[in-house]
Amino acid sequence: MSTRPDTSDYRSLFLHDTPLMDVRAPVEFARGSFPHTVNAPLMNDDERHRVGVCYRQSGQNEAIRLGHQLVQGDVKAARMEAWRRFVARNPNGYLFCFRGGLRSRLTQQWLHEAGIDYPLVKGGYKALRRFLINELDTQVARQDFVVVSGRTGTGKTRLLLELSKPIDLEGLANHRGSSFGRQLTPQPTQIDFENRLAIALLKSGHADTGPVFVEDESRLIGQCYVPDPLRQRMAEAPLMILERPMPERINIIREDYVIDMLAAYRQRDGDEAGWHNFCDYLLSALDRIRKRLGGDGHRELRHRLHQALDLQYRHNDLSGHDHWIEALLTNYYDPMYDYQLSQKASRVVARGDHKTLATFARGPIEVAAST
Repeated sequence: MSTRPDTSDYRSLFLHDTPLMDVRAPVEFARGSFPHTVNAPLMNDDERHRVGVCYRQSGQNEAIRLGHQLVQGDVKAARMEAWRRFVARNPNGYLFCFRGGLRSRLTQQWLHEAGIDYPLVKGGYKALRRFLINELDTQVARQDFVVVSGRTGTGKTRLLLELSKPIDLEGLANHRGSSFGRQLTPQPTQIDFENRLAIALLKSGHADTGPVFVEDESRLIGQCYVPDPLRQRMAEAPLMILERPMPERINIIREDYVIDMLAAYRQRDGDEAGWHNFCDYLLSALDRIRKRLGGDGHRELRHRLHQALDLQYRHNDLSGHDHWIEALLTNYYDPMYDYQLSQKASRVVARGDHKTLATFARGPIEVAAST
């Protein structure tokens, strides 16, 4: 392998989805890292803790000595093998630790001694994270935004992903945004969400001119919160209102939250356990909005949902779901949305179905409302 220099070109790393090897301990990686990054630690969590205690009590030299004692022999060989595999798969990648200091330099040195020259990111995780924080603020201030809004079940995300320069906040947060929006896989940490968002904004700012399209979201998407600078821009941006008749909205909700979620649960857990976990998912989602529905409203919807699940289980008949979905949309989501939209009416620049808004989005859009 030819020698490549270490880098501080953070912009290029993120624009090109450069593979990164994070040699920090697993507990550090779990708090936050970057897309296209693999954790291949120099020290595990316990080793890092012991070295940290030694550093505070006896200084750097003793801590380095202890680190070498802890990572030697078979342990070192296993770590080296993980690094070799990463390098073989990602010859154009880089490695980093927290500050680009001892751990990444030692990793780089051991690889060099094994005949592998592999570059590191100068400044490490801290510098990369600071770059993305600054870039998020810069891109939010620099770019124009258009918000795709509409009642629940109109298929806003489907429209969004067909537009130029979309940023799918729900996709980045791995959550659909409502009480029913939880996915089978965990949400990212807030740091990971912000990093993903900053990279998406960086890429959109590097692309062709034109506004960034985002879906209308509240401050929280599950447990991830949208950073305040972006929330402020979204609160001022022009709105496109996606409209669909109720039968089509019911079909979309049934497909997304019944058909697709049951298939996902069964793929993960098997047929029987998957079915029961799917039922728990729907019922617990309904229970989370019990107070907003009121006691009687919640009991009625829960009864309808139980009937729908029983009909589906016994006869593979999905039609029962239409009743509770329509009632939930009519009595809960629509009134809430209509009230929120009444506060934003002056920002509406287009209304219509999927095709109408897709066509409108391809033309020039007045974005003065967002400045």
